[in-house]
Amino acid sequence: MKEVIKIREVPASQRSSTFDEVVLGYGEQEILQEAARCLQCKNPVCIQGCPVGIDIKKFIYHITKKDYAASYLTIKEKNNFPSICGRVCPAEYQCRKSCILTKKGSPFASEQAINIHFLERFVGDYGNKEKIGAPKEGKDELAGQKVAVVGSGPAGLCCAGELARKGIKVTIFESLHEPGGVLRYGIPPFRLPRDILDFEIKYLEKLGVTTIPNYIIGKTKMLDELFKEGYSAVFLGLGAGTPSFLNIAGENLGNVYSANEFLTRVNLMSAFKYPEYHTPVNVGKRMIIIGGGNTAMDAARAAIRLQNMSGIKPNTAIFYRRTEIEMPARRLEIEHAKEEGIEFEFLVQPVAFGGDDNGHVRKLRCLRCELGEPDASGRRRPVAIANSEFETDCDVAIIAVGLQANTVLTNVTPGLKVDKYKDIIVDPETMQTSIAGVYAGGDIVGGEGTVIEAMSMGKKASVAIVDYLKSKAKKV
Repeated sequence: MKEVIKIREVPASQRSSTFDEVVLGYGEQEILQEAARCLQCKNPVCIQGCPVGIDIKKFIYHITKKDYAASYLTIKEKNNFPSICGRVCPAEYQCRKSCILTKKGSPFASEQAINIHFLERFVGDYGNKEKIGAPKEGKDELAGQKVAVVGSGPAGLCCAGELARKGIKVTIFESLHEPGGVLRYGIPPFRLPRDILDFEIKYLEKLGVTTIPNYIIGKTKMLDELFKEGYSAVFLGLGAGTPSFLNIAGENLGNVYSANEFLTRVNLMSAFKYPEYHTPVNVGKRMIIIGGGNTAMDAARAAIRLQNMSGIKPNTAIFYRRTEIEMPARRLEIEHAKEEGIEFEFLVQPVAFGGDDNGHVRKLRCLRCELGEPDASGRRRPVAIANSEFETDCDVAIIAVGLQANTVLTNVTPGLKVDKYKDIIVDPETMQTSIAGVYAGGDIVGGEGTVIEAMSMGKKASVAIVDYLKSKAKKV
């Protein structure tokens, strides 16, 4: 078997003082070599690992024939945003993990698995550059039908695109001043450049999708008002915008951020370009990020860049309760964080923050841990070790331990059922909520997930919405 073709990256010594993209992708020669490694399996199980069901075997086959347009259109049959997904999808837990070159039982893809996501990225960028657009699938029976999409994160964008391709008039209502949801406020430009994000979103405009920013459904307008204005169905991609905290002493001290606030300031409001942009963010001499997911990696890698750009000697660390093997973050992001000089403290549990007389954080107190029996997540539970307490300097802390449901709309919508976590309850087959004509997907359903998982829900909902609109039309 031919060796995997390594992806080109900016050297760590050059990249940690800039927010420019780190992974440079494959060139044509490299993509042909990597695509040639694909076995073109009779039973391509990698497709089962893709939440939106891209025909991976087929799009890679077209690459080997240098028919990049056909490859692009193959991906577009299932995924409207290949340039985004090729950059941010956790492929090692999804399609690459399902690749036949990964040993069964492995927690993530082996190094020899085909770099499916990097192949998708190349093809997506090719399609964007060549302005290859997937044709509309307009149906006369759906002409004039209007659907409202609340939220422009990956679930909302995906649902909107799928509906628009069928000739449905879609309006997206976005609470922030720019569309993209977590793609824009949560993921730093060094992972997802803004020109790529903007290009993929503008593709929806070409399909006829209208986006209205600074508009909060649940405050500016209520859900029932959308139906009164002629929308036949509504998709709720509200996201999970309420940060979780540790609930420990000192968490309200100054310079203790939620990762949500920190990354929103940096990514959406360009705090890394302050004062050119007007939103600042505090940069410390010792910045500690608490958590082990992709959000923690993004926050840490943004923090060390801010230190470098501010002329502060880099001193950023990630504290995590388990070991590296249990970290849910992408393996690539963990490796990039290490290369960029970020420290990792494993098996540590924060118990309190200490502050100065001005109310700013100065210390973090922790306990050492060991792993016990598996918990509900299937990972071994961290158990604090008695008399293991220690203290470390910390003048900026970033809490990255998850997000909870955004309840602005759900709290004011009678009849919309939610579970104990305030997530919207849906039919898993159709994504329909407890209200007829209202569907939901993304992080507001079942809690935080990946970008591609959110897109899968948006896609599933779009199919159900089309069926719903057809059934309504027949009754008229």
